[in-house]
Amino acid sequence: MKQALQHLTVATKTRGLHEFTADIDHWIDLQDIRTGVLTVFCRHTSASLLIQENADPDVRTDLERFFETVAPESPGRYVHDTEGPDDMPAHLRTALTTVQLSIPVEAGRMVLGTWQGIYLFEHRRAPHRREVVLHLIGE
Repeated sequence: MKQALQHLTVATKTRGLHEFTADIDHWIDLQDIRTGVLTVFCRHTSASLLIQENADPDVRTDLERFFETVAPESPGRYVHDTEGPDDMPAHLRTALTTVQLSIPVEAGRMVLGTWQGIYLFEHRRAPHRREVVLHLIGE
């Protein structure tokens, strides 16, 4: 059994879904692991991870609009506003999604569906450099 660990930086310019599937694919290609499990972990409380459709950008638009209604920016609505009006809504959106994904790897490739991609879901308006940790275990 082999293991590999990598820290990736995903730069975001604004709130929304930022696909980084190709970065993960490239890293897996460099590993000597053909069959195993990949864990993808986001080290933040105001950004999250999603596996989502990567064919029609309208899906991303609708997801972003949905989360605007579920956890809106609303002055006075939240007690926690230390880092601005988008901070607490960002924490809520992260709590409703996930910061960790588990993806099977077969023949050196992630076993994703035809239209699936891996996204960092940035929940803050300002640009950020988000750290994502990849851990691949297998043979």
